[in-house]
Amino acid sequence: MITKNSEKLYRRASGFMPGGVNSPVRAFRSVGGTPLFIERAKGSRIYDADGNEFIDYVCSWGPNILGHAHPSITEAVKKTCDTGLTFGACHKGEIRLAELIRRHFPSMEMLRLVNSGTEAVMSAVRAARGFTHRDKIVKFEGCYHGHSDGLLVRGGSGLLTGSVPDSSGVPRGYTDTTLLARYNDRRSVESLFACDGRNIACVIVEPCAANMGVVPPSEGFLQFLRSITKRYGAVLIFDEVITGFRLGIGGAQAYYGVTPDMTTLGKIVGGGMPLAVYGGRREIMECVAPLGSVYQAGTLSGNPVAVSAGIAAIEELEKAPEIYDELERKSAMIEAAMKEAGLRVNRCGSLLTAFFTNEDVTDYNSAKSADTAAYAEYFVYLLEHGIYTAPSQFEAMFVSAAHSDSDIEATCEIISKFQGKGR
Repeated sequence: MITKNSEKLYRRASGFMPGGVNSPVRAFRSVGGTPLFIERAKGSRIYDADGNEFIDYVCSWGPNILGHAHPSITEAVKKTCDTGLTFGACHKGEIRLAELIRRHFPSMEMLRLVNSGTEAVMSAVRAARGFTHRDKIVKFEGCYHGHSDGLLVRGGSGLLTGSVPDSSGVPRGYTDTTLLARYNDRRSVESLFACDGRNIACVIVEPCAANMGVVPPSEGFLQFLRSITKRYGAVLIFDEVITGFRLGIGGAQAYYGVTPDMTTLGKIVGGGMPLAVYGGRREIMECVAPLGSVYQAGTLSGNPVAVSAGIAAIEELEKAPEIYDELERKSAMIEAAMKEAGLRVNRCGSLLTAFFTNEDVTDYNSAKSADTAAYAEYFVYLLEHGIYTAPSQFEAMFVSAAHSDSDIEATCEIISKFQGKGR
């Protein structure tokens, strides 16, 4: 595989951006080699600066559930661009997108559009604190909720393979009110509430963890979180930035049958454009300015271009509900190929991770037991055979509607023949 042009571009980029990238995991630090510079993408394929073609299972880290450059989305964006890129004012597209979201996430009685998952989560936590008049929050080890200061405590994603365990530059005071529990461990949650339950504003959780690799909730775990937060008057926040519109059109809360008080959405809800959402029960959201005293604002929030992409993406999913059955079928085929290769795999719908470990991965500690060197070997093997997956052991593999049966069959054949260290 020729990477001469990507290498040249990476050298140039390194003179301008830390590590030559604008998001850490793109740097390939945990898998070795030079990050690929992508020139274009269409459907299930991406093409790099050296002309290499790959079947893509990163899918821009989840937004492209319909595949790259889906015609309905790109046409909506082009049409909207002709009317103006941003107004800094209200427009009817915001209402249409809100209607679509609430149709499928009825728990989001009121909502606010923002620009990124990090911003959505940060704002949801602030609203929960304002509503409860409490300061402390509970998060889970290995769950990543963006890079706001108070949540960079044993987060997952690139933090697990980066050079800093959490993050420098975060004053201790910002995390003093963040309490850590263990994912899928009820006792760890119970002990926190027993000690400090009346000071806990909210519990925030990825209903299916996907940033320490894919780690589904154990049976009854989400129901337990719903019960204990109700008992203590705390707000339950589902971070569905990844799972929203992916596990089903109603997200993880419909998939698992558990209704949170607040939800954050991102990725698919913006159709590939920078857009995210937070929302929940009306009485909580009425605490947000201008109705209440919880302040949050954004110049580009709800900008018409991103909104048009989000509307188009959701409308396409509404037109073809069979997409989710197909995603399940195709993802199950890949899971079977991974197991045939002797790999340990976790899957939830169209989210998968192959773990290079000898134990079941059910939480942060068991995820950390994975052999990242073995994963790097696996990653390089797939890349050299035309398969682009996450350049990190602790990320998800995303299957899209654009992956054809021939794409899946070719992928399965390549995976099943893997003979590396992790087998």
